[in-house]
Amino acid sequence: MPKSRRSITDLILHLHPPTVPEETLRFNLSWGLGGMAVMLVGLLFFTGILMLLVYQPSTDQAYTSILILTREVPFGLWVRNIHHWSANLLVVISVLHLLRVALTGAFGPGRRLNWVIGLFLLFLLLSSNFTGYLLPWDQLAYWAVTICTSMLGYIPFCGQWLQELFRGGAEIGPATLANFFVLHVAFIPGTLFILLLWHFWLVRRAGGLVQIKKNDAPEAPSPRVSTVPNLVMREAAVGLALVAFVLTLAIFWNTPLLEQANPGMSPNPAKAPWYFMGFQELLLHLHPVFAVFVWPLLGAAAFLCVPFWRDTALPTGVWFGSGQGRTLAAWTTAIGVVATLTLILIDNLLLGSATAVTNTFVTRGLLPTGVLMVLSAGLYSWLVKKLNYSRAETVMAGIILVLVTLTVCTIIGVWFRGPEMHLVWP
Repeated sequence: MPKSRRSITDLILHLHPPTVPEETLRFNLSWGLGGMAVMLVGLLFFTGILMLLVYQPSTDQAYTSILILTREVPFGLWVRNIHHWSANLLVVISVLHLLRVALTGAFGPGRRLNWVIGLFLLFLLLSSNFTGYLLPWDQLAYWAVTICTSMLGYIPFCGQWLQELFRGGAEIGPATLANFFVLHVAFIPGTLFILLLWHFWLVRRAGGLVQIKKNDAPEAPSPRVSTVPNLVMREAAVGLALVAFVLTLAIFWNTPLLEQANPGMSPNPAKAPWYFMGFQELLLHLHPVFAVFVWPLLGAAAFLCVPFWRDTALPTGVWFGSGQGRTLAAWTTAIGVVATLTLILIDNLLLGSATAVTNTFVTRGLLPTGVLMVLSAGLYSWLVKKLNYSRAETVMAGIILVLVTLTVCTIIGVWFRGPEMHLVWP
């Protein structure tokens, strides 16, 4: 083997073992989602560095520098489009990757820490998108960040402090842009790089992707094949196909850019970035403390703790664990969509969602939260004791229900909320 080729192979084998189980090469086990996420992170780093050659992080020059980038710099608009769509696709693919891990039992013993690190990586990716959202300093970015940082003010005890910390003062201005710029180009990428390496290493230490456990004894070891070229060629094919898709999308679909930010002229409606629209939708139906703090905190705590609850991981390597699990997942998805839509429409028609934030702490906060807790406990008991589902299958249904509910709220917030945040047909 030529020396240069051997060096590349050695570098690859720092991230992968020399051989991998042949079973884990099947594409429908992981759909290549983890590799896609890594490829998008690479595109973001590369295009971000290119844009830094032109971008000026000041309220006087930021918007103008974006205009120069997109109108005067050769391929500048294309580079910005690639950066924008890579960031948005990364959020979608990361959530799908998280769901894939849950639905194939890949967070059990030996992989629990990696599940926690993955959740922190998802948080960093959302933070990176959010901090980068303000940098163009146009109306869309300014008011979206205004909405999101205003939500921080509802967090009990430290909300006002957090709001002023991120804004760099009482209002969004030069200090806010400077804070977001440093977070976006230095702190978040550095932390992300460290956690990604840790994430990869833990996957390798756990033996790669999860495999189907066979109950036959004695169990013959799964046949193994060399990583190069069997795994690497598959990863390269998926990665290059994704890059081609992003580059093509960036040619035909430009990144939005409105007028320069004007603090005195708020758009109607003023919306958060799409990946936070689910929480803004909740804000229309719940007391702000519960929509912004209590419910997200409960959800985050549940996702962090679920691997450490005994027998919550599905049988490894099998989607949904079994045919029974697939049936439960399908019913959970359908019921989640219908229930979420029904509750939103009832609240909009009968209770007036536009004034929901003015309702009391009890009727829009404690009462719905109490009902949710009782229903969750009752459904868990019913599924496990009456219908004989396993704990893992019931936890899987809970994860699906949370993600389906948040997805429906996001879709409604993005496409079905018009002026004054009233429901409209797009």
